[in-house]
Amino acid sequence: MSALVAFSVTPLGVGEHVGRLVADAVKVVRDSGLPNRTDAMFTVVEGGSLAEVMVVVTQAIQVVAEQAPRVSTVIKIDYHPGREDGITNKVESVERHLEG
Repeated sequence: MSALVAFSVTPLGVGEHVGRLVADAVKVVRDSGLPNRTDAMFTVVEGGSLAEVMVVVTQAIQVVAEQAPRVSTVIKIDYHPGREDGITNKVESVERHLEG
C-alpha cells in the first residue's frame, strides 16, 4: 500500500445531529474492502494508489451530498510509495517509542 488518506465529512444544512449521514459515508469506506479505521474525528483509508483511495473518498462525499445541501470535507494525505500496512505500522512505531 502506498496512500493513506484521513478524511472527515460534515453535512451542513441538516441540523445538529449528523451521525446517521456520517455513518453512511463510513459504510461506503468499509464496503470498499480497503483497510480503514474510524475514530471520533477522521476515517483513515489505505490503498495501493492515491487514485484508488480518492475514488472511495469521493463516493463517501457523494453519499452524504445526496442527503445534505452542502458537505464540508477535510482531507489529509500521506503518500509513501512502497510502504506496507502504514495504517498499522505508523501507530505501532509510536507505541514502541512510548514503551521504551
